[in-house]
Amino acid sequence: MEKGWLGLEDQVVVVTGGASGIGRHVVQTLAAAGAKAVVADMTVNTGDELDGAYCVKCDVTSPGSVQAMADAVVAKYGKINALVNNAGINMPRLLVDAAGERPEYELNESSFGKMFDINVKGVFLCAQACARQMLKQGGGVIVNMSSESGKEGSQGQSAYSATKGAVDSFTRSWAKELGKHNIRVVACAPGIMEATGLRSPAYNDALAYTRGCKPEELSTDYSKVIPLGRDGKLDEVGDLVAFLVSDRASYIAGTTLNISGGKSRG
Repeated sequence: MEKGWLGLEDQVVVVTGGASGIGRHVVQTLAAAGAKAVVADMTVNTGDELDGAYCVKCDVTSPGSVQAMADAVVAKYGKINALVNNAGINMPRLLVDAAGERPEYELNESSFGKMFDINVKGVFLCAQACARQMLKQGGGVIVNMSSESGKEGSQGQSAYSATKGAVDSFTRSWAKELGKHNIRVVACAPGIMEATGLRSPAYNDALAYTRGCKPEELSTDYSKVIPLGRDGKLDEVGDLVAFLVSDRASYIAGTTLNISGGKSRG
């Protein structure tokens, strides 16, 4: 992503979960486009630097931690132009383990609560803290990270899908509330993406069991399900997010944009 066209120079963009996975690629893309990207993540220490971005330690499930993160960003840069609500967790779980062989992969209160705490409560807390700052400034952008599973559902990932359905609803509702204050709220929904370090053997084991196969049998033949015939690149999500936070996307609000190679068309 070249500097200039997007006009992101000196724009302060907070990316939650920005130290790994999609979030890290978003941070790298924003920094390359000239933005002052901020990594808000549990795994960093405030004041550190990662990929040219300022780091702030943040637990998105804690109201105090989230407010402290927003305060730290304002203390350093004086403003928050955009928030990328990216932090999330996916724990594949069946509603009922019909085979009865792996009860740990059946949805329970703990796994349900963890996904909703991070993916829903965390999105709400971060959006609220940053929107308050954006109101003082006279505008801003919030980009929520959804998933195609939020629209279509996903076998073995019902709770995760439900959290992303909530993200889509937040996006639509907040756009209606905040549009009059010059704050755009929009979401993007990645489909099947290239593997990251977050796709651990434990995750693949759980996903395979919920899909009724062995980990080595998880399909990588995308030509049958993705019209473009390949998985998505994390940098492609980064490019979309950089566009959405820029004024080039100034009339896009209240919607979720699919980035799924044509697999998801909802």
